[in-house]
Amino acid sequence: MTALSPEKCSFKYHFHQTSQPLDGNCLLILILLGKILLNVLTLGMRRKNTCHTFMGYFCISLVAMDLLLLVNICILSCFRDFVLLGVRFTRYHICLFTQIISCTYSFLHYPVFVIACIDYHLNFSAPTTLSFKYRKIFYISAALLIWVLVLAYVLGDPVAYQNLKIQNVNSDQCPFHMSIQSYWLSFSMVTLLSLAFVTSWSEVTALVQAIRITSYRNETILYFPFSSHSVCNLNSKKTLMPKLLVCFLGTWLPFVLLQVVILVLKVQIPAYIAMNIPWLYFVNSFLIATIYWVNCHRLSLRVIVSPVDPFINWKCCFIPLTVENLEQNEKPISIITY
Repeated sequence: MTALSPEKCSFKYHFHQTSQPLDGNCLLILILLGKILLNVLTLGMRRKNTCHTFMGYFCISLVAMDLLLLVNICILSCFRDFVLLGVRFTRYHICLFTQIISCTYSFLHYPVFVIACIDYHLNFSAPTTLSFKYRKIFYISAALLIWVLVLAYVLGDPVAYQNLKIQNVNSDQCPFHMSIQSYWLSFSMVTLLSLAFVTSWSEVTALVQAIRITSYRNETILYFPFSSHSVCNLNSKKTLMPKLLVCFLGTWLPFVLLQVVILVLKVQIPAYIAMNIPWLYFVNSFLIATIYWVNCHRLSLRVIVSPVDPFINWKCCFIPLTVENLEQNEKPISIITY
């Protein structure tokens, strides 16, 4: 069969490799189908009025790429041996396509993280005046460009090209790979969250005991009681840290615990599974919280109230709402105390 050499993704690029029998094509199809359903379900759970960002468009492109891989594997599994445009395709090309996609996914974590970070930093520190149409074109182009560049790097690297060779057709093993990028990204985020939680332990505990859930302008938000002498220090990093932690962990705590289990047990997850929509939106919320905390003194009110996170409403961390303010803006109001 023709396959991407394991050395390309395990030695030079420091990937860990696992093996899966080629006879498990049905299992591979079920895994991809489950991943696509999970991704679509996650996209459907987003808040509808969020601003358009690079991460949002990249998530949509990931669903399209997963669907393309699933269709290719289904076709190859059904026809098994056929010729298209002079090229003979067999069931062993399932291994080839999955290896290429796995290696491509493995290289995407850092670029997506960096581009999303730059996007949020620029939008928060200096909000753009581009219209929705041009912003949409820009984000779609950026998402497509990153796919093309990473895929071209995987296929066009001279070492990889030389390692593309015909292997024994009787081989029943197909190597899949786990990206070291996703491992270190997860490790870094869990470590930073742990440090932030330890340093703000007392403040977080006090907030959890006093926090309330309230309805404000037909939207459910967390209500942090503000004392009269703390409003002036509302946007200080020390005051903001526990609020960001409570908002973030209130939504993503199960996912954080899952990352801890994966890191502790050193679970090897194939790259085509590890790159998924819940993971990307988890990274997205972490990035937004970090950018808010770093730039808390420079954020404008327009940026704060603009919903940029599909799963977390961050504006309650900044706007010093009081019960009187809420009653003036919306009646009746329900306040639920933990």
